[in-house]
Amino acid sequence: METKKIEEGVKLILEGIGEDLYRSGLRDTPRRVAKMLTEIFRGLHAPAEELLKAVEGESHDEMVLLKDAPFYSVCEHHLLPFMGNAHIAYIPSSRITGINDLTKALEHLANRPQVQERLTSQLADMIMDRLKPRGCMVVIDAEHLCMSMRGIKKPGSRTVTSAVRGIFRSKQSTREEMLKLIKK
Repeated sequence: METKKIEEGVKLILEGIGEDLYRSGLRDTPRRVAKMLTEIFRGLHAPAEELLKAVEGESHDEMVLLKDAPFYSVCEHHLLPFMGNAHIAYIPSSRITGINDLTKALEHLANRPQVQERLTSQLADMIMDRLKPRGCMVVIDAEHLCMSMRGIKKPGSRTVTSAVRGIFRSKQSTREEMLKLIKK
C-alpha cells in the first residue's frame, strides 16, 4: 500500500472539514490512519492460495459448522465499518479443512472494501472451489455503521445475507438443519 498517498489524503480530508493539521491531537493522525488502513485492508494484498487447504489423510461426510465467527469489514460505499458474525457450514465429499482455515478465509475476504452480499457469496464460492464439498451455506448477520451513525440512524439494525450452494440449495432438510443449529 502507498502509505504516503494515504497520509496526504487524510491531510486533505482534515483540511476539508476545517481542522487544524498542526493541532496536537491531529499531528500524527495521517500516519496513524495510514497504518490502520494497511491493517484493515490487508485482504487486498495477502495471497489467497494458502486458504482452505485440505487436511491430508482426514475425511468426513457430514455437516461441519462454524457458527458465530466474529468479523469486521469496511463498507465500500461510505468507508465505514460493518461487523457481525458469520455462520459457515459445508458438507465434505471427503476433503476437510482446519476450522481456523474457515475463519482465515472469512478474514481474508472481509479485510478489503466490501459489501456484505459480495462477502457472503465470495466465501461460499471459495469453499466450493477449494474444498469441492457436496454443498455449503454461509449466513452473515451484521450491523452497518453507515446505517447506524449516519443516514437513517438506526443503531442496532441488522442485515442478514446468505449464500446457499450444492446440497444446501437442493435439499431443504439440510438447509433447515443448518439454520436450526445456528439458532441454538
